[in-house]
Amino acid sequence: MIRPEPGEVFDVELEEDILEANKKLAEENAETLRRYGVKSFDIMGSVGSGKTSLIERLVQMLKGKYRIAAIGGDVATTIDAERIGRHGAKVLQINTGKECHLDANLVKKALARLDLSSIDVLFIENVGNLICPADFPLGCEKRIVVISVSEGEHMVVKHPYIFAGADLAVINKIDLSTIMGVDPSKIERDIHLIKPSLTVVRTSCKTGEGVAEVAKALGL
Repeated sequence: MIRPEPGEVFDVELEEDILEANKKLAEENAETLRRYGVKSFDIMGSVGSGKTSLIERLVQMLKGKYRIAAIGGDVATTIDAERIGRHGAKVLQINTGKECHLDANLVKKALARLDLSSIDVLFIENVGNLICPADFPLGCEKRIVVISVSEGEHMVVKHPYIFAGADLAVINKIDLSTIMGVDPSKIERDIHLIKPSLTVVRTSCKTGEGVAEVAKALGL
């Protein structure tokens, strides 16, 4: 195994400055959302894990109770935002170009374009990635990580940091667990080895199984 020796990571100071600046902007976003009484959720996970499907299911379930908006983060397309918008949520797209995550500055700009007084719940779908978003809080009330059994049984141990900072973990596509040969119980055990207190919900966004439990875990 090759690891950098102390002093060999040349961008440490720059990284610390960027993360500190992001943290301050995230705090500003959090204050803005609190001031308007908006419940906000940062949905993180790999491409194909089911982030969009989960948001779609939640919008369908909750739109009669809450005024819902969504911000879609993607490198280049509007596909996911359009899917969510079809269910009646207000949607706003952020395209990051080459960046592998949303940051608090981009979200601050998006919040300025939303009428927050007309929103009760805001879902932010982060760029599909299990690494970069971990270091960039957006100012949301809770951070959710979605992982699917189709990603294999080792995804949690390979990407521990994003789970350490999460408030909820969702194990999706459990309807495929037998076909994929992946035991959701093992994934859940791996999550709890990283963060014993983390709430874990198993879902199939295809069938809707477990989505009500996700809503309950989010206080919705």
